[in-house]
Amino acid sequence: MPAVRFPLSGVAASRIRAWVLGAFPRGQSGIDYDDPPGDPGLFGPDSATWRVHADFPGMLSGGLCALMLQTLHPRALAAVWDHSNFREDLVGRLRRTTAFVAGTTYAGTAEAERLIARVAAIHARISGAMPDGRPYAADEPELLAWVHVSEAHGFLQGYRRYSPGVLPAGAADRYYGEVRRVAEALGARNVPASEAEVRSYLANVQGELRLDARSREVLAVLGRMRLPVPMAGASRELFLGGARALLPDWAADMLQLTPAQRLRARASARALRGLSPLFRMALADGTAQRGCRRVGVPEETLYRWD
Repeated sequence: MPAVRFPLSGVAASRIRAWVLGAFPRGQSGIDYDDPPGDPGLFGPDSATWRVHADFPGMLSGGLCALMLQTLHPRALAAVWDHSNFREDLVGRLRRTTAFVAGTTYAGTAEAERLIARVAAIHARISGAMPDGRPYAADEPELLAWVHVSEAHGFLQGYRRYSPGVLPAGAADRYYGEVRRVAEALGARNVPASEAEVRSYLANVQGELRLDARSREVLAVLGRMRLPVPMAGASRELFLGGARALLPDWAADMLQLTPAQRLRARASARALRGLSPLFRMALADGTAQRGCRRVGVPEETLYRWD
């Protein structure tokens, strides 16, 4: 693992570790990352996905960026609005999403497929109608593709912005080509498989997006989120600012970010970039490392692009 050149880095890493494990406790998901030995799972240690998903700041800020983007799609948001308890338990939703992404990335094949089947079964029960009468269903291929692209885009941009590593040429295309496997297993179709395809997809979908009253309420809930950690407000603003810094310019405009929010986003991005080596140091025994041990590769594999 790269050397960390910070004064008192061990103390700082210890505090960061306590913060992360307070917000996202381990051992509660029931996901098995250790068996069967040698099983590479859906992606394996040679994948871009294992590397991109291994850095906490990029993943959390990228996930929050995706949530902001998702508030702009009225039909996708309707399913959350009508069938989710996000108002009372947004932190719980973040934890469940985190567990699903970690499990489908680093667990063995059967375990990842079990997680996908469980989520697909939940989606199959979610349907309803928009205020204007248009129907929606959570398992519609179009909506599944939107949710996937917004998340994958957020995670990749988070890695680019906040990882201590450098994304090499071609890695973005590898990443998008790999992670669509989960979206397609859930039922998505016509999933973009390269960075150029993702850019084209996001350009084409903008005509369906808008900021409305529901969007504003979900964003307000997100802005009030309190993780069960010390300095909860400051922590929230750090990661929400880091998430806003990842938004495409058109999305930041559509979300009507104020000059103050844009300024804080830039400051948060600088802070997260500076802290990212400490996050690696603090979280050197997580699910990604367990995946490496299961398949018998050095944990440093996560931080090399060979």
